[in-house]
Amino acid sequence: MSFLKDNLTIVIPCKNEGVGLASTLIKVLAYHDCNVIIADSSNDDTLDYLKGINFITNDYIKIISGGLPAIARNNGFEHVKTPYVLFLDADMDISKIPLENMLKTIVNKNIKLATCHITTYNLKYALIYKLFDLVQWIISFKTPFAVGGFMLFNSEYFKELGKFNEEDKFAEDFHLSMKANSKHFKIFNQYIYTSDRRFERKGFWYMAKLMIKCWFNRNDDNFYKQDYKYWS
Repeated sequence: MSFLKDNLTIVIPCKNEGVGLASTLIKVLAYHDCNVIIADSSNDDTLDYLKGINFITNDYIKIISGGLPAIARNNGFEHVKTPYVLFLDADMDISKIPLENMLKTIVNKNIKLATCHITTYNLKYALIYKLFDLVQWIISFKTPFAVGGFMLFNSEYFKELGKFNEEDKFAEDFHLSMKANSKHFKIFNQYIYTSDRRFERKGFWYMAKLMIKCWFNRNDDNFYKQDYKYWS
């Protein structure tokens, strides 16, 4: 077994994202020797597509029942047997991330929650992510914010925090990570690439207003129980 296989499991929630998920899995398996759990709630041909390119038959990939992100991630975690878990979105390119070195740093420095920077190949949206990076860094000294697209937890610490709140329909990543101790939180200076689907689907101003609203309502548990038409 390798260091990553012994210590890390990747959990990916998925719904109707066969092509994007296949691309993510190709890059994960090509660059990182680790276990993968897919929490799927698709009602299209996603699983048939993955089966057609032999992903489902891979010994280190398990398919389990999904749901909304909070539920899907928790369902996936129930199958995790490693001391660390990485919650990853289905459209992330982590081929440029030195995941093994990152995990060794986490182990050696007793980091219990880590994330990294997210960007996109589209320059317009990449600039928006840059602005988000600045905000994330400023608030991180008091309020950790690990983006749901890349949340690397110590498994025991994840359980101590209570896992994702399954009543949350929005910003479940922020709602959980803000409970973490900032002394055990780290933002790695590494970049993962994502698709533009969030901005393309809802628009910049919708996303910006929702993020601002989220910050001002961050301590209201009921705020996270509404989806604000994010999934429509």
